[in-house]
Amino acid sequence: MPVAKGSTIDPARTRAAILSAATDLLYERGLDGIGVAGLCAGIGISKETLYRHFGTKEGLVEAVLRERSDRVARWLAGCAEAAGDDPGAQLAAVFDALRQWYDDPAFRGCALLNAAAQHHADPVRAITARHLDRYLELLTGIAERAGAADPGLLGRQLLMLVEGATVVAAHHDSAAAADHARQAALTLLSATTSHKPSAAQTAPRP
Repeated sequence: MPVAKGSTIDPARTRAAILSAATDLLYERGLDGIGVAGLCAGIGISKETLYRHFGTKEGLVEAVLRERSDRVARWLAGCAEAAGDDPGAQLAAVFDALRQWYDDPAFRGCALLNAAAQHHADPVRAITARHLDRYLELLTGIAERAGAADPGLLGRQLLMLVEGATVVAAHHDSAAAADHARQAALTLLSATTSHKPSAAQTAPRP
């Protein structure tokens, strides 16, 4: 990404631009589906620029995964918060957001889980584990607000529905995966807490 004549180099902006471009490219091609030369060509930078900002390709990969995890965690937490105080509405909002993601033509599954499966490096696996912990924190919080006797257990069960739906959506039927997981999550919430989802929450998605 060349700098226009007369402009100054902003290292933070350059790093952010590299992260943005690399995120899309690595998600599409996979971590091991592109080498350093191809990665630099696809982003539009020199190897020297990549090494200056991230040290190695692995450093760039780890930065991409951390940034993506931050963005996804904020997005889902924001969707739940926007749904109001009702735990059922918050849970439904999480799965409604996932459905929108699954419907995106660029959707290829969870980038973090893909990375851990493709690239068995300890730092990548640690970033993925932390990503799942963030999902678990969000879902356990919903379980607590719903009055679950064991919020940790319910949160983990809901996490399995989220990740299971994401895998099925990536490899089978995206719309059905989201809708079925949403229905199962609300049924589980109702069965394990005093919370009863509203008719609007349990109605089939259009």
